[in-house]
Amino acid sequence: MQRIGFVVFPGFQVMGFAVISAFEFANVHLGEKVYDVQLLSETGGHIPASMGMSVLAKPFGDTNFDTLIIGGGTVIEPSTPGLIEFVRRALGRNRRVAATCTGAFILAEAGLLDGRRATTHWYYARDLQARFPNVKVEEDRIFIADGPVWTSAGATAGIDLALALIEQDFGADVARAVAKKLVVYHRRAGGQSQFSALLELEPKSDRIQSALAYAKRNLTSKLTVRELAKAAHLSPRQFSRAFHAETGQSPAKAVENLRVETARLMMEQSRHPIEVIARQTGFADRDRMRRAFLRAFGQPPQVIRRNARAEAAA
Repeated sequence: MQRIGFVVFPGFQVMGFAVISAFEFANVHLGEKVYDVQLLSETGGHIPASMGMSVLAKPFGDTNFDTLIIGGGTVIEPSTPGLIEFVRRALGRNRRVAATCTGAFILAEAGLLDGRRATTHWYYARDLQARFPNVKVEEDRIFIADGPVWTSAGATAGIDLALALIEQDFGADVARAVAKKLVVYHRRAGGQSQFSALLELEPKSDRIQSALAYAKRNLTSKLTVRELAKAAHLSPRQFSRAFHAETGQSPAKAVENLRVETARLMMEQSRHPIEVIARQTGFADRDRMRRAFLRAFGQPPQVIRRNARAEAAA
């Protein structure tokens, strides 16, 4: 039986308990208690959550855990010295250490993320990088495993992290069964982006939505304003004005974002040469795609692919 220690602190975010549910359903599916989850805190006793309710936790002690998971909070506050010291010693005492959402700040403060790749909720990612420059923050990842240290994005991404841990322990079939019991898709790949270009635009009218759907289907086309306006049944001038008003972006920028999103998935999930991916996503050549990747992600396509392969191997 594997012990899971889940660390809470005053003001922890209750969404973190979704992670615990994944281990609970693994027990249910396997018909035995393969995971023993314990709530831990510095002081023990009743610990208030961000919504005001309290949970009963055990105080930090000398117990070793297979996996120690640090929950997140709705605000970033300085950690207590006791919490930091407990986390700092965690790698020497536990097989894996993980953090969901803003729990990554606690790992970083304890020094566990120095020189490692990590992620957190997209809203706080740049703050994490600014505060801890030795951390290699990848702000749009669902989760990242760098050796024995795991981090995930916010909210439901903790479920993806937990399913990946279960898959590492008991295989893909068990993880898939747990996902089904949780009524979620089988876990999203860690390299999957937290963002969707189409969702981020959030157009309000059917005409602009139709134009974007057309663009998504026809990335190999030049996708001029005239072509998109025709798909939206508007004049080019009307289309440009309406598009910017509804999305806050120019049509050209939105098309580039769609191309980059599709190209990134192909870089991560296929073995096609960069030149082929550039052509299939509407970039004229690999140099233009490289510049677009640098604008969007701060990394060239080769690094995106290398990181995805390293994560898959891990």
